[in-house]
Amino acid sequence: MSLKFDFSNLFEPNISGGLTDEDVKSVEEKVTSAVRNFVENTPDFAKLDRSWIDSVKSLEDWIINFDTVVVLGIGGSGLGNLALHYSLRPLNWNEMTREERNGYARVFVVDNVDPDLMSSVLDRIDPKTTLFNVISKSGSTAEVMATYSIARGILEAYGLDPREHILITTDPEKGFLRKLVKEEGFRSLEVPPGVGGRFSVLTPVGLLSAMAEGIDIDELHEGAKDAFEKSMKENILENPAAMIALTHYLYLNKGKSISVMMAYSNRMIYLVDWYRQLWAESLGKRYNLKGEEVFTGQTPVKALGATDQHSQIQLYNEGPNDKVITFLRVENFDREIVIPETGRAELSYLARKKLSELLLAEQTGTEEALRENNRPNMRVTFDGLTPYNVGQFFAYYEAATAFMGYLLEINPFDQPGVELGKKITFALMGREGYTYEIKERSKKVIVE
Repeated sequence: MSLKFDFSNLFEPNISGGLTDEDVKSVEEKVTSAVRNFVENTPDFAKLDRSWIDSVKSLEDWIINFDTVVVLGIGGSGLGNLALHYSLRPLNWNEMTREERNGYARVFVVDNVDPDLMSSVLDRIDPKTTLFNVISKSGSTAEVMATYSIARGILEAYGLDPREHILITTDPEKGFLRKLVKEEGFRSLEVPPGVGGRFSVLTPVGLLSAMAEGIDIDELHEGAKDAFEKSMKENILENPAAMIALTHYLYLNKGKSISVMMAYSNRMIYLVDWYRQLWAESLGKRYNLKGEEVFTGQTPVKALGATDQHSQIQLYNEGPNDKVITFLRVENFDREIVIPETGRAELSYLARKKLSELLLAEQTGTEEALRENNRPNMRVTFDGLTPYNVGQFFAYYEAATAFMGYLLEINPFDQPGVELGKKITFALMGREGYTYEIKERSKKVIVE
């Protein structure tokens, strides 16, 4: 079944101060123009090239020999893999035996250079049965180069051939990693040149780890394909991605500068993290397409229900009315627990109810409370966590991001604000060709 989008609680009269038909009409033509542009100049990420799946499947006979796949990537090279792993495999997948996993691999993602994180993964693997998937489009990402060097060092210390335990996923032509492939004979996959990291989850960047742990990557693409087709419809009431962009754009203009995504499933929490990077890095821009300073964007915030009802909802209900909230809801969970009868009258309302009933009641209650407080919110409903539905989710939000960029008149596909920090890091680590001197602060405020 397809995802269902309920935008009702974004509109008058359901909430006071909500969107009106006049609001929608004021930008409808601009949204339609964004859709037409998407159709006429379809971004590479929305083309879902069949070769992406074929190139991954060509390695299947090799991949099946490994008990563990460790993804070495950061940003878009890591978050997509994490989103797929957590949403489409049981939460205890990496603790299961190989037999319990039906022969499929465990997947770990090292998406930071925190030594505690790297060490904790290395402590849990056997290098002899591990594949390291090194992912960097540029082939020069400092964090990935560091973890690649560590992985290679460990393999060589065990007397293993790195070429039999390292897969390189990078640009098809340029960069250090592509040079490594050509000179040393590593197996490799390509990051499509026209696809940025945060849009790359449905390319070999995400598909390899998904296939390794038994996720149906054909079904994943099928869901995404159907969602992208709907995203090309000019009737916005038949186009969820256009509606996401339209409503968030209108609310941004009304001062709602924060977009909260609240998942009512622990397995969906990395879908929210994936969205957070997509929305922030794509839309947070200093300049518009005319070169004018606009300092635009909407800050994405992650929340988990019901956990964050006890940490954030007080703020959302009674704090500044500067947020648009999106709920992610799952109707059917893979597993279920029935709350037993305890014999206490005080707990009788819970007895013999499913745990999922309580979680979904919590979501409904939170949604209704926000509506009562005139806080705009919408809901995305998954009938279940399947590759088809997760593929749809990725595609709808990628298209919505492109539409939002068009409405804001900015480039949603670059990230100039990231580059300076990278250059300073290179300089501090002594990389050739990079220099930077940290200036002495004229005023110091240090408390110990």
